[in-house]
Amino acid sequence: MTGRRTVLQVLSCVLFLIPITSPASATSAAGLTIRADLTHVDSGRGFTGSELLNRMVSRSRARAARLYGRHSHPYGHPATAAAAPGTVGEPSTEYLIHLAIGTPRPQHVALTLDTGSDLVWTQCASCAVCFDQPSQNFDPSASKTIRYVPCSDPICANYTDSLCNIRPDEPGDPCVYLGSYGDGSITAGKILRDTFTFKGSAVVPGISFGCGLFNKGIFDTNESGIAGFGRGPQSLPSQLKLGRFSHCFTPMLVDKPRNSPVFLGTPDDLTAHATGPVQSTPLKRNPVIPSINYYYLSLEGITVGDTRLPVTASAFAINEEDGSGGTIIDSGTGVTNFPQAVYDQLRKAFVAQVPLPVDAKASESRGFLCFSGADAEKVAVPKLVFHLEGADMELPRENYMPVLDDGKLLCLIISSTKGNQTIIGNFQQQNVHIVYDVENSKLLFAPAQCDKL
Repeated sequence: MTGRRTVLQVLSCVLFLIPITSPASATSAAGLTIRADLTHVDSGRGFTGSELLNRMVSRSRARAARLYGRHSHPYGHPATAAAAPGTVGEPSTEYLIHLAIGTPRPQHVALTLDTGSDLVWTQCASCAVCFDQPSQNFDPSASKTIRYVPCSDPICANYTDSLCNIRPDEPGDPCVYLGSYGDGSITAGKILRDTFTFKGSAVVPGISFGCGLFNKGIFDTNESGIAGFGRGPQSLPSQLKLGRFSHCFTPMLVDKPRNSPVFLGTPDDLTAHATGPVQSTPLKRNPVIPSINYYYLSLEGITVGDTRLPVTASAFAINEEDGSGGTIIDSGTGVTNFPQAVYDQLRKAFVAQVPLPVDAKASESRGFLCFSGADAEKVAVPKLVFHLEGADMELPRENYMPVLDDGKLLCLIISSTKGNQTIIGNFQQQNVHIVYDVENSKLLFAPAQCDKL
């Protein structure tokens, strides 16, 4: 806590480097449907399919360790990056949402979309400690609609680490946030309000966000900050007062990947461009640690081919004593992770049912279970179904066992974790329209042609 307090006190000395006008109230986009584009963090960087998957599994394991570790620090803010062997300098989130902030000339920002956190922030031009980013830092002084958020504002009360807690007798002080992460990375700065502009000229005034003035760690990608899409009051969907939002990830392992759409306020017709039925399953809360705003699901079992794995629903449930474990669906994790005991059963079933030999060398180098054969692309693979409460998510083949190395290799793109938490990652969500109906506490999903939405 001493280090965190020191950063906040240093920030208090530079608070007024940014000239900000008087405070303003927030507004909402309730009743609107706003569309924005998502790009994958590795899009256009020249990686092969195998390289993309290798990078994805490294990030996924790092993020899984961080998400699991947050149960020990339930009031900390999840990071956009996490240190793990082979992943230093790489993000653990996967998709960037593109929007603009300020008026009269909106300034472009690329924020990592993270359903595992709440804080929205971007690096500011006046930052005392900064990381490199490909676009210009956001300049608050160039916006005529920028406003500061005082300590007395309700949104500020949601930040546990704040200068307002150090100086409780000064309600007029600007609200200052501190996001600290398990890998030692931090972001700290002012909470401001300004106008956000989305694709199609959708304009929403009065959105609160962090203006990062002290940003240190392993942020080193195409991002300028993070857009929290969690269930807390600071997240972007919560501030927009939306009952639901959705995303549809386009396929990654294609020659020319397309942008993926995210909808803030989902279109009523979910059957548009759907290739299968719309199903729903309840969204759960963590009853032991309610401050954790992950999107929990009730996973009841897994089927491989015609075989239901001998794993009970308790293997996927939240631990009633310490709040650890459980099953979450997460936009920022690339590859689905299962606890080791569950993964071992999954691996055993695929080894028994795929009519090809296991390629031990490829499996070790790629970090996945791989099979090799001259005509691997022609081999029928067993189906994979996640049995959720009230719904069965049957994955298309390309979402769990794509063909690699010119048709000579099949790899199961699912990983294991040392913890007891299950995370359904975004590779398994490709070409599936995922709707977070937070108003009714349920998740809707349907297979879809995401590039057509």
